[in-house]
Amino acid sequence: MTTPQALLDTHGPRESMEYDVVVVGAGPGGLATAIRLKQLAAEAGREVSVCVLEKGSEPGAHILSGAIIDPRALTELIPDWKEKGAPLKQAVTRDEFLFLDESGQKSTPDFFLPDCFKNHGNYIISLGALVRWLATQAEALGVEIFPGFAAAEVLYAEDGHVRGVATGNLGIGKDGQPTAEFQLGMELLAKYTIFAEGSRGQLGRELIAKFALDEGRDPQSYGLGIKELWQIDPAKHEPGLVVHTAGWPLTDDTYGGSFLYHAEDGKVAIGLVVGLDYRNPWLSPFEEFQRFKTHPAIRKYLEGGKRIGYGARSITAGGLLSIPKLVFPGGAFVGCEAGTLNASRIKGSHAAIKTGMLAADAAFAALGENRSGDELAAYPVAFEASWLHAELSQSKNFKQWFKKGRTTATLMTGIEQWLLPKLGMRVPPWTIHRDKPDHACLEPAAQHTKIEYPKPDGALTFDRLSSVYLSSTNHDEGQPAHLTLKDASVPVDVNLATYAGPEARYCPAAVYEFLDGPDGPFLRINAQNCVHCKTCDIKDPTQNIIWVAPQGGGGPNYAGM
Repeated sequence: MTTPQALLDTHGPRESMEYDVVVVGAGPGGLATAIRLKQLAAEAGREVSVCVLEKGSEPGAHILSGAIIDPRALTELIPDWKEKGAPLKQAVTRDEFLFLDESGQKSTPDFFLPDCFKNHGNYIISLGALVRWLATQAEALGVEIFPGFAAAEVLYAEDGHVRGVATGNLGIGKDGQPTAEFQLGMELLAKYTIFAEGSRGQLGRELIAKFALDEGRDPQSYGLGIKELWQIDPAKHEPGLVVHTAGWPLTDDTYGGSFLYHAEDGKVAIGLVVGLDYRNPWLSPFEEFQRFKTHPAIRKYLEGGKRIGYGARSITAGGLLSIPKLVFPGGAFVGCEAGTLNASRIKGSHAAIKTGMLAADAAFAALGENRSGDELAAYPVAFEASWLHAELSQSKNFKQWFKKGRTTATLMTGIEQWLLPKLGMRVPPWTIHRDKPDHACLEPAAQHTKIEYPKPDGALTFDRLSSVYLSSTNHDEGQPAHLTLKDASVPVDVNLATYAGPEARYCPAAVYEFLDGPDGPFLRINAQNCVHCKTCDIKDPTQNIIWVAPQGGGGPNYAGM
């Protein structure tokens, strides 16, 4: 295989383009950054050049969320979003929170429901549709958006500051050699580069390590969100109904919960989030989600309906105590790249938009002072003074309590987010820390009983491959696999031997298969199935799997999600 440096030495130098600000990722955080920069420039009568790179085939193609949005940040960014046709069509009309056991349910009275689980004033949306709308708003302001181009490399100046990114090379064959269609990536150079790759970003992971941005922070924690979109019987549809559940099918020591959102036009979004700090290697988040749909409280909505969409994505759920330092020389993190999702509210879009605005404010001020390549110190200062920081402070212990079991977590969430606010105390006076990353939580298979999951029925429950088909996932099979192993012997010698091959269960897209060969078992990687959820990069107990962006816009192409 020819190395990237050898390709550059042979075919270089790369073409380059220069901007004031380059944004990596056209999600709500990245697009909010770009929009805010252009708004500020227009108000000041100045020119600020901004481009946004998006690895999906179009903005929104790879975006996946529940989703309910709190419109507060969007209203700050674009006050007339209703008049401009933002796709916030279905207001929330009613909340239910259920505790499930295998066949029954207990409903939480509205009076005892903490504010974090109340959604009055919020909207059930397709986040993909919102992102596509935000992209049109950005382009109308003069932002250049390049879809289908993944930022594959961080570029550093001689003094170590970030000076931009390079897109990946195109036309590399499966053997790692350039084909007749080979094309070098392009350098996008900037005075400041804003990283908005979403949860477990490839370049963000590198930057955190290089600049030790997580020093003094709790280890980051993640969840895997698996979602389906259904068209249900109109007689069973209640527009604006929001249902959240805790309990079955997950055990008391496994963090997670479900959502069921009645959107417009008879559609229901249903999903399960499973914390990736689970201990039992026999657990399969995908199979737990399929089993969840068979509960009487959920089945009643879906029977007679049709599944029309599927997807999966990791979410960054560690909260305030796990957020890394937001800035470094030449750049900053926004949104889920920074970990600003509020796990207690199951919401991150409003946080992404707000952090994008705050980063843009700091970058615009720096550009006005003819600065470049330094730390945007005003951004974290503004974040700490913001309503978002206050919101995240209230839920700072949410994920940590679940490590002590569901009963303790339920009790303490009630105290911190229901009782204390009634006593005039918005932020808990105590802080609970975590000290173990998710991959280190997995225990040997011999310590757990194997979970036997029922076979799918093809009507309510389904297999992985038929699910991936609904995600419209596609990768060029002639390119090198974008899922790489540091050591090819580890999957069999360690993961299979000790953990019973958890890759085959935690992946929601049938990417990993252990097969029997003439020389014994081996791991087959079906990279073309990958929906870019990043679970393998997070949960692999040996941290042997590295996810990198594929060539040319490959991956899912979500519609209506």
